[in-house]
Amino acid sequence: MSPGAPRTPLAAHAAPVRRKGTIRVMIVDDSLTVRTIFKRMVESDPALAIIGTASSAERAIAQLASEPADVVLLDLEMPGMGGLDALPAILATPGGPQVLVVSSLTVDGAEHTLAALQMGAADTLRKPRPGGFTEDYRTQLLGKIRALGARNAETGSAATGLAERSFARPAANLRARRPEVIAVGASTGGIHALGQMLGTLGHDCILPILITQHLPTSFIPVFARQVENACGRPTDIAADGMVIQPGRIMIAPGHGHLLVRRSGDRLLARICQEPAPSGCLPSVDPMLASLALACDGRALGVILSGMGRDGVLGAKELVSAGGTIYAQDAESSAVWGMPGAVAKAGLAGLIASPPRLGEAITAQASAVLLRHG
Repeated sequence: MSPGAPRTPLAAHAAPVRRKGTIRVMIVDDSLTVRTIFKRMVESDPALAIIGTASSAERAIAQLASEPADVVLLDLEMPGMGGLDALPAILATPGGPQVLVVSSLTVDGAEHTLAALQMGAADTLRKPRPGGFTEDYRTQLLGKIRALGARNAETGSAATGLAERSFARPAANLRARRPEVIAVGASTGGIHALGQMLGTLGHDCILPILITQHLPTSFIPVFARQVENACGRPTDIAADGMVIQPGRIMIAPGHGHLLVRRSGDRLLARICQEPAPSGCLPSVDPMLASLALACDGRALGVILSGMGRDGVLGAKELVSAGGTIYAQDAESSAVWGMPGAVAKAGLAGLIASPPRLGEAITAQASAVLLRHG
């Protein structure tokens, strides 16, 4: 280059060229050691690309403004702003990244982790102690990143939205029976979606609500308080023999499936630990299948954001018994695995965003009141 030739800013060459389908990842952690280990793990997968690392939330927000990411690995416990306070700003950066909370607080600080999930973080993964960054941990981490980043990395989202709506089968509701119970199943991204849906339920909706959310057992008491505070409805952690009552929410414990059995005019909870086809504990499948039997199909199942296919087998039994299934749409889902499975199986009478699902549930509950009021 001649002395008088204009220089090209180094920043113009710093941003990596994105290959089609590549998932862009940013790592935010105040520990250089952790950032280095995570960087090596992520770079071991050719489908993933590191677009930056940051030692603070403030630096991460500044970097994300000019270099969008599909997935952000976020530590919650950092000097300065901290991961929790920075979360809304990170979610609002260009590209709308999915946030995977990777923090030592994911076990010791369930309050912080669940607050992050309620605010819009998609998933959480415990940060291991020194020596715990094993091959199994790497596999788990990369699996979560790939699942969360797949939506943004793929092209043709508009076409996907059109195809998704075509899966809805409103005719399936024509022979559906009036529900006496609402049952919700969710996993990755489901806590945020659940809050949005419950927040739109009208006061006319007094049907009991059962929730199976994939969470560690230690998180369930905090989750129950979070749900109660978010929607103003009394919330219980299910126990064997507990009566399922109108106007209340019942949450599956982390150590077992929440099933329903009938005793005279009452519906009672039953806790079961038998292995489920999905491998999940608790699992959505046995909850929905038990409602098909105990309520003779008079139940409404709602499948929210989550990885895998948990819920599709139970949904099939519920619909066959005359029940109704709603599913969250792909656009609003962190991962369209669970809701996508029931939608593609032709089981969903409605596929929509969580607020729209809440409105539809309220309409169903109002119809029940009009009929029995």
